[in-house]
Amino acid sequence: MSRIRPVDATTTSPAAAEQLAVTRQMFGSVPNMFATAAQSAPTLAALNAFFAALGKAPLGGAVGEQVAIAVAQANGCGYCLSAHTAIGGMHRVSPANLAAARHGRSDDPTAQAAITLALEIVHTRGRVSDAALARARAAGLDDSAIVEVVGHVALNLFTNYLNNLADTAIDFPVVPLEQAA
Repeated sequence: MSRIRPVDATTTSPAAAEQLAVTRQMFGSVPNMFATAAQSAPTLAALNAFFAALGKAPLGGAVGEQVAIAVAQANGCGYCLSAHTAIGGMHRVSPANLAAARHGRSDDPTAQAAITLALEIVHTRGRVSDAALARARAAGLDDSAIVEVVGHVALNLFTNYLNNLADTAIDFPVVPLEQAA
């Protein structure tokens, strides 16, 4: 059972209902995470805006989903791991790369560079070394892409922490977390 109750669009505040309608328009449904975030209409508005903006960003959905999977695994978020694995499949990420992202890997060079940088950001809490930043650049990430990776990490930290705190019921095909090595 969730520790924070998802809201019902028919009985919540007008502001939350409006944001839930935005979520439904963007995703075709309202996943439990968004209904949980709707406990605070301004938080859901920010979440919707963050997803909408990064969904149109140059790195693209396939790379963003692989980053999200790697970050979810690193943060032990079963909800996000399950959600982004399903969404990654919708972005035509191969099953092999969906699984590999959990281990910080991808056979796509851009995705690999983004995942490596994202995990470095997570593990160092943003205090990435000059050498790690140089490796990201050498792997093909320019400053715009580097900032975009930070955006993906920030969004996923928010959703990982919300779902871990709330113990959000997973409404995607469940992908079990792996134990850290």
